[in-house]
Amino acid sequence: MEARRRDLRIPFPEDFENRLTGRRVQRLWRRAKYIMADLDGGETLVIHLGMSGRIAVYTKGNGRGLGAFHYETAGGEIGRGKHDHVVFDTDAPARIVFTDHRRFGLMTIVETAVLESHKLFKDLGAEPLSRQFDAEYLKGALRNKKTPIKSALLDQHVIAGMGNIYVCEALWRSRISPKRQAARVKAVQIDVLAPAIKQVLREAVRAGGSSLRDHRQTNGELGYFQKVFAAYDREGQPCMRRGCHGRIKRIVQSGRSTFYCPTCQVY
Repeated sequence: MEARRRDLRIPFPEDFENRLTGRRVQRLWRRAKYIMADLDGGETLVIHLGMSGRIAVYTKGNGRGLGAFHYETAGGEIGRGKHDHVVFDTDAPARIVFTDHRRFGLMTIVETAVLESHKLFKDLGAEPLSRQFDAEYLKGALRNKKTPIKSALLDQHVIAGMGNIYVCEALWRSRISPKRQAARVKAVQIDVLAPAIKQVLREAVRAGGSSLRDHRQTNGELGYFQKVFAAYDREGQPCMRRGCHGRIKRIVQSGRSTFYCPTCQVY
């Protein structure tokens, strides 16, 4: 592997290239917004794509055995672009390229046995699509939160991996005002909110995500969940809830845009 610069959002760890060269990936998985690759040497490669990072897999020929999500190439200068910062050559054979125009992503290596206690992971909340996450979990996590519910749901210590778009959509479906103090959201509303979060995320996954700027599906195509937004990015447009005559409003909370209907999101 080759790191073509010394850092991204944080510096690469010491001896980064040598610690990865010759290793075999035993497991690929995800935690929150991190991509995890467990290696046969007892370490885990941790990757975060940041705002605009992407990973592309290039093969010569048909890439048999690699599944559908790779790009055929005749070779040449793949991985030599200005923003191609890390390049892996594998015996698949394939070349895997990490590209990040803004350099908000990160790559580091953590001992696999101590991942859960590492500073990046030790305080993360439950995965929203896991069995652990349900209305009772969410009630407990929000019990003493004095921040607005919108900000609380974006807190990775409360829910791991939730993003701005999907929080806006889940709150709209639940009729909850994003300005409501988290600890004051009633239990009956949380009973609606928790399954709404799961529903929004599952629908978004099936739709390939939301392509507003940089996001692409693994096959290079645009996601299309943005075509069914009910709240996000719809400032000034009529509310889509049947019987509601309000219009979507945009406010800023904790530096992030919030879209909601002030007419029907009142709980």
